[in-house]
Amino acid sequence: MPAAFMLGWLLGLAGLHQLAQLPPAHWPWLMLCGSALLASALLLRCLPGAVRVVLLLALGLLAGLGSGCLRAEQRLQARLGPALEGQEIEVQAEVLALPQAVQGFAGVPGWRLVLGLAPLQGQVLPPGAPRQVLALGYPAAGQPPWRACERWQLRLRLQRSPGLANPHGFDQALWMLEQDLQARAQIRPGLQQRLAGAPWHCLAHWREAWRERLQARLGSDGAAGLLVALSVGDQAAIPAPDWQVYRDTGVAHLMAISGLHITMFAWGLSALVAALWRRSEALCLIVPAPRAGAWLGVAAAAAYAAFTGWGVPAQRTVWMLLGLACLQQGAWRWPWPLSLLAAAWVVCLLDPWAVCQAGFWLSFGAVALLMSQGRTPAAPGWRARLGALLREQGVVTLGLAPLTLILFQQLSLVGLLANLLAIPLVSFVITPLALAGIAWPACWALGAWLAAQGLALLALMAAWPVAVLSLPVAAAWAQAAALAGAALMVLPLPRPWRLAGLCLLPGLLWPVVPRPPPGRFELLAADVGQGTAVLVRTGQHLLLYDTGPRWGGGADAGQRVLLPLLRALGWGPLDALMLSHQDLDHVGGAAAVLRQLRPPLLRSSLPAGHALLQGQAHEPCERGQHWDWDGVHFELLHPGPPAPPRTQAAARPNHRSCVLRITDAQGHSALLTGDVEAPDEALMLSEGQVLPSEVLLLPHHGSRTSSTPALLAAAAPRLALAQAGYRNRFGHPHPEVLARYRAAGIPVWQSPGCGAWRWLSGEAWPRCERDRDPRYWQLRDLGAQPAAPEELEAPEP
Repeated sequence: MPAAFMLGWLLGLAGLHQLAQLPPAHWPWLMLCGSALLASALLLRCLPGAVRVVLLLALGLLAGLGSGCLRAEQRLQARLGPALEGQEIEVQAEVLALPQAVQGFAGVPGWRLVLGLAPLQGQVLPPGAPRQVLALGYPAAGQPPWRACERWQLRLRLQRSPGLANPHGFDQALWMLEQDLQARAQIRPGLQQRLAGAPWHCLAHWREAWRERLQARLGSDGAAGLLVALSVGDQAAIPAPDWQVYRDTGVAHLMAISGLHITMFAWGLSALVAALWRRSEALCLIVPAPRAGAWLGVAAAAAYAAFTGWGVPAQRTVWMLLGLACLQQGAWRWPWPLSLLAAAWVVCLLDPWAVCQAGFWLSFGAVALLMSQGRTPAAPGWRARLGALLREQGVVTLGLAPLTLILFQQLSLVGLLANLLAIPLVSFVITPLALAGIAWPACWALGAWLAAQGLALLALMAAWPVAVLSLPVAAAWAQAAALAGAALMVLPLPRPWRLAGLCLLPGLLWPVVPRPPPGRFELLAADVGQGTAVLVRTGQHLLLYDTGPRWGGGADAGQRVLLPLLRALGWGPLDALMLSHQDLDHVGGAAAVLRQLRPPLLRSSLPAGHALLQGQAHEPCERGQHWDWDGVHFELLHPGPPAPPRTQAAARPNHRSCVLRITDAQGHSALLTGDVEAPDEALMLSEGQVLPSEVLLLPHHGSRTSSTPALLAAAAPRLALAQAGYRNRFGHPHPEVLARYRAAGIPVWQSPGCGAWRWLSGEAWPRCERDRDPRYWQLRDLGAQPAAPEELEAPEP
């Protein structure tokens, strides 16, 4: 009976998160009233058992839907409204979480902060102002940095955060909703006054002091960063190359404060406490040793999760452990599936968006696989214990492999061996040393040395030729079949059932990747913010035109967007990379793409000696170059042979942009223009280079310096796309330019509202990623369809 109610609740939440928009305001109350009526009906003794189960399932479904709708509506209403977007307000701001160090484009140090906003004394916040924001600020010279739990008087510029929208990409809007972050903010220069220091009881203040003390002793290399991540939850302290090694070897879950890490920590401490408890007869008479170990393990897990930031994955794990402890050691004797279902219900009751997170499924999946094996008495001897450990790790690795492929499109083939090394080393040696270092700093040095040795060994594993398996996203039926097959293979079932499970895996391991038919091509303009990145695919070839921007602090569109996108879609290998010119919003992700994909040819207008050309086969872009792939013709229209610039303005890299025209066998064409400006457009027109093109990528992201009427008349596009960032500081695309396209009857899509833009040559209309699978938490008023231009106040550079 309880299982039916909890299952209905979880199904209701899962159904709610599939909705494109929330029901009307009165519907959640009707659902709750309906659940109350069902609860009253269950009091009737005359109902058969099957009817009571159905009623309980419906009761849970309505209660889950109603409560989830109310929670979601409450958070959506607290988000920043369009009226305050771009406005500056003066507020009293408290630093709620551990500040994260970031770097700007020029290497300027800054901080990412979670701020709680309150009005200044004698004032009120404007209507629609958020109460909690994710802020970015760069302290002025001589200004002290912002510290955890301090209160400041700040001037903030507010902005909504729609996030990037790419196929199978990270959903930033969902993450901010779950974290209850209602807007982004930029800390503006000017009057900044610290109103109050951190109180002594603030946990984040002690975490920050711990981090500073540890970094002062060990520096900021990868080993020290790992100790910081394990002790105070600051994963940003781990350098990006080290993160790549941890991901490729399948041990990244141990380096973050994840569910499995906290569970292992709790289980290890529980076993230690129980073993010590058994040595005291008096203590065992008061509380049995297993019960004492379990409850102290839960308490230790809660304390560890709180000290490391009380993140959402940590919260889920603590509630799961608490629920299991209550059920397994209380008066109830439920089977393990029911106990796990109850723990999942507790987690989702407190966090309705947990079912949307990968960590939820991986945490509960790992625990379910271990519980499904049952408990058998451990045989004496170290060989038997080692064999049991290998079996458990093998069951978890094999059972979670399909889920890992579905969620991340990659699987570490050395993960079993790497985890056998890393789990005991990290969970039972390095983590205790990191925590003990506050009392005895020598422990930090030993922990850092062990972390460095472990990282070196993991790096050797990651360098093996078959260390990582990457697969594209499979169809939904193949994913469901693979999950069922993995369960059959690891559950204690007869051998024929396990062989049947093996037969269910091929759909996931060998997915069908659709390709353009011969003689046609497909464009995918990725959503990379303020920058350009366009994938051009024919039947058997792939070209990448530009690689998007660099965001500072080592992050770029190549690593964060393009590589995961190519892996998820199964597009590859990359046959050629074309970099239109050297501006960072076009080549910011090129280093990651070149390093990971190693394309055989690079075409660009980069100057000789550029860092990206080192050790790379390169062919300069020049007008007249052409080639054919699978019946599709590619031709470069610009630049011509280099000539001495007459003015400094003429020497700008924009004027050397590679302009590429693509034409399929039926004559459908697209024109990719880089950042060419009016003089370059006039030059191409005078030389007869611009031919009619069905699709036009707006030159220079829609800048006022480009898209002349003569170009629009010569190209005569039927569709146009402006790749630009949401409310970017340049005001791209400019209202005058959009009006020019509108007057010519050319619809213009804008990447902030459309997301990734896809078009197959010959199709009448493109497809927008934001329209493909909408959800209620996504922003709608971003101009997803061609419409009147937005009023932007930012000046044109």
